Amino acid sequence: MLQIPLWKRVMIWSVCALGLIFALPNLFYSRVEGHNDALVEIEATGVETPELVAARDAWPMWMPSSLVNLGLDLRGGAHLLAEVNLDEVYADRVDSYWFEVREALRDERATIGTIRRQDSAPDELRVSISEPSGMPRALQVVRDLAQPIVSLTGVGANDIEVVAEGNQLVLTLTEDEKRAIDDRTMRRSVEIVRRRVDEVGTREPTIQRQGSDRILIQVPGIGSAAELKELIGTTARLTFHPVISRTDSANPQGQGRNVVYPSLDEEGVWYVLEPTPVVSGEDLTNAQPAFDQNGRPAVNFQFNASGGRKFGDYTADNVGSPFAIVLDEQVISAPTIQDHIAGGSGIITGSFSIEESTQLAVLLRAGALPAELTFLQESTVGPELGQDSIEAGRIAALVAMVAVVVFMVASYGWFGVMATTALALNVALIMGTLSLIGATLTLPGIAGIVLTIGMAVDANVLVFERIKEELKTAKGPARAIELGYEKALSAIIDANITTFLTASILYMVGAGPVRGFAVTLAIGIMTSVFTAYFITRLIIATWFAWRRPRTITV
Repeated sequence: MLQIPLWKRVMIWSVCALGLIFALPNLFYSRVEGHNDALVEIEATGVETPELVAARDAWPMWMPSSLVNLGLDLRGGAHLLAEVNLDEVYADRVDSYWFEVREALRDERATIGTIRRQDSAPDELRVSISEPSGMPRALQVVRDLAQPIVSLTGVGANDIEVVAEGNQLVLTLTEDEKRAIDDRTMRRSVEIVRRRVDEVGTREPTIQRQGSDRILIQVPGIGSAAELKELIGTTARLTFHPVISRTDSANPQGQGRNVVYPSLDEEGVWYVLEPTPVVSGEDLTNAQPAFDQNGRPAVNFQFNASGGRKFGDYTADNVGSPFAIVLDEQVISAPTIQDHIAGGSGIITGSFSIEESTQLAVLLRAGALPAELTFLQESTVGPELGQDSIEAGRIAALVAMVAVVVFMVASYGWFGVMATTALALNVALIMGTLSLIGATLTLPGIAGIVLTIGMAVDANVLVFERIKEELKTAKGPARAIELGYEKALSAIIDANITTFLTASILYMVGAGPVRGFAVTLAIGIMTSVFTAYFITRLIIATWFAWRRPRTITV
């Protein structure tokens, strides 16, 4: 044990050196953060102002610049709890079946007569036929439109249910389909919120699903909850509708099932549009700010293959007709189709400023929220409170470390000094690992580090007690140290594996602060075992080879 090969010594000290190097930037947090921000801005804009150059050069380029990201409770920021309106998604899903049902029933007119859509509840589609005797055939045709549900909970079930009520067909979504829609909608909403937040370069946001229809959003470093709501609260739902007419009334006569949306550019002007869009923003693959032929800010967009085909077919069949571009139930422009628009690309013009066109492009590129968000909770954590939390965590960590050092030195003398030296390296390794993986440190995460400091000496205590027992059997000091480490190893592994499994479970089932605690605890367990069994042993072996004592006192 005391004859540690040179290559192993080099590897152990190399790991320690790397841990110290990666932890070092956190001692100069503001300077390194400014350095990183300056590099990002210079790369994005290509402009090197004197301020950006000074911030960039404040930290050496050859040094690591990864930092431990500070969570909301340490850095300050915004907290939102949003509810997703799932009923709205059901209504849109049912409405989308109208074109398919109409096209399928048109081929059966000889049997079922004329067809007409009827007023109905938002979550159902009612279609009347003029020949009641043709109802069995109509039911069969519409039921053939059903598709199997692609989800683990709805295997073997179909997405729609069709029944007859008098001379009307009633189409509704099945419960299995609603559950599948809920899951898809929540996943898509979380992903789109994440994209929108990431677009503005915030550090390590927490965006998680809570319950069946809620999303928790925590973004460190942002100014206020209102700013965050403005960023993610806009649905940014882009749709393209056929225009029925223009009017100066918000409630024109005879619009029936058609929708009436105001013009964004022309005050007092309203458009009567067909309710079902020809194509929507879900088919967009890209959107970029640009300028139109008159030099005004605009947004270029590109559809995927399916959207481009629908867009091209409609423009080919409706040359000379107006076509409304609608954003969140406002008509931003309604140009007349001059020619067939192939290729699935186009441009959105309107009364935009450069900032508004850039923001619209960001929202469209991130994707439209599938449903409206209702904000149930909102709060802003000021940076002063975050700084207070950091100071409290720093004091707690120092108190814990001092208490452990005093206990170890009082209990084990010089061996305790060597164990606490390894403890200091352990803390550096934890911070270096957190920086390397880009983890987010929260107040519970600091609690995990403080707990790790207390647990870090457990392995040393086990080893030292075993050494004391071996010394009582009149073995020499070298052999006693060797047997102490050998016999304590199994107990060290067992104790730390169970704690590591607990941390893993906390990470898998927990959220937000609980995960932060689990991450620091898990990393601390691994570094503690490394420092206790390898670093402390190496320090003891080096001291023993230097002093060569005939007796030792633990």
